[in-house]
Amino acid sequence: MTAFAVTEAPPRPTADPDDDLALRFAAGDESGLEAVYRRWAPLVLSLARQSLGDGAEAEDVTQTVFLAAWRGRHGYRPGRGPLPAWLVGIARRKIADALSARSRRTDVAAAAAREPARSPDPSYTQDAVLNRVDVTRELRRLPEPQRRVLCLAFYGDLTQTQIAHVTGWPLGTVKSHARRGLLRLGRSLDAGATERAR
Repeated sequence: MTAFAVTEAPPRPTADPDDDLALRFAAGDESGLEAVYRRWAPLVLSLARQSLGDGAEAEDVTQTVFLAAWRGRHGYRPGRGPLPAWLVGIARRKIADALSARSRRTDVAAAAAREPARSPDPSYTQDAVLNRVDVTRELRRLPEPQRRVLCLAFYGDLTQTQIAHVTGWPLGTVKSHARRGLLRLGRSLDAGATERAR
């Protein structure tokens, strides 16, 4: 009787779970987006924190990176490189944008600091406070999309293109909300000023 040696079959190569995630993401699978975010957001957040030195700003940039990646997922080609490398490329661009915006804010603040100090006219100060209260009140009365666009533009210092990226709305929609919001805000403020003058 011939003895046969029992040998185990070689293990089958298992698919890389990261490759599967990348394919699901590129195909537009929303659960794939969620999994990609859980998997690589810490990497993007770490890069942003190191570059920006501000945790809150780094978190905002991280959100922007994944939003941009999701909208631009059709540009990702798995054969050209792994998904995390593609995400890091987007992160570098968004970090550079954040640093540029910070630099613009610093330049504006420095220019304001160079202005000669004047003792404020008390009536002007009171009017300025009343104007801010009026604007805040009227902003709250705007429909949410118009209010969001105007707040991102004036308080967030974002361009309309950046607002489109943040909100996920088409640029034309952002422009339309901004125009309608400004017109409505102007009419409301004019009506309030006329009423106060009576």
